[in-house]
Amino acid sequence: MAKRKVDIVVISDVHLGTYGCHPKELILYLKSIKPNMLVLNGDIIDIWQFSKHYWPNAHMQVIKQLTSMMSKGVEICYITGNHDEMLRKFEGFELGNLKIENKLILERDGKKMWFFHGDVFDVTMQNAKWLTKLGAKGYDLLILINRIVNYCLTKIGRKKISLSKKIKEKVKGAVSFINNFELIAAEIAIREGYDYVICGHIHQPEIKEIKTENGNVTYLNSGDWVENLTALEYDNNSWQLYRYQQNIDFAKDDDEKSDYILGSTKLFELLLIDFNISHKEN
Repeated sequence: MAKRKVDIVVISDVHLGTYGCHPKELILYLKSIKPNMLVLNGDIIDIWQFSKHYWPNAHMQVIKQLTSMMSKGVEICYITGNHDEMLRKFEGFELGNLKIENKLILERDGKKMWFFHGDVFDVTMQNAKWLTKLGAKGYDLLILINRIVNYCLTKIGRKKISLSKKIKEKVKGAVSFINNFELIAAEIAIREGYDYVICGHIHQPEIKEIKTENGNVTYLNSGDWVENLTALEYDNNSWQLYRYQQNIDFAKDDDEKSDYILGSTKLFELLLIDFNISHKEN
């Protein structure tokens, strides 16, 4: 299959090293494109939750695919996020076609683009990092439960659901946070004279024009590869939001079945620990 040529591709929030990651779908996508530049906009490897007990081969294959693209001339810029913040001390590091930055500014077709992960706007992240890390573990557990639920639903012929999306839609605070995040990013971009502001962090894929009393800017968010499986593509003077279209059949091969079994075992271990603690208290 011929690869699609694009100028810039942006992916973020892959969260390699967690149960929610979709590495095989990401590999298929990366193999289908031939970008001039690939921007990894934060939280690619989830260092917060990294465990030597859970690093499937498919997760390593993502790293190998990125290395292969780099060796073939693709310029890769790794922008640090909150889950991989340990890499921020390496800002400015360059090795071949790879560079690590905390933010990136590009100019294409006479337009200025500002790339950054977006966690700097997260008040909880700035003032209560322990709470954010706790929430990350809860989110990963929710995604694991969601996979098990969807596996059961597909077995009885029902449509898959997204538990986290339903929670976000129901909780007014979550909706307000997303709106505020987008507005703050837009206001700063307008003030600094950027035409595009490109973020990740909130797992909410989006391309939209935001107007304020001081001007307007195009706000873009690359989404994630946990739930939405999305990326941003820039070519021929325009941005497009890519959504992975292939149906994802849970546990469709031996590796994914192994991931499912590992995930289920982990979930049951957590439930058993909780039961034992509650039993002892009683």
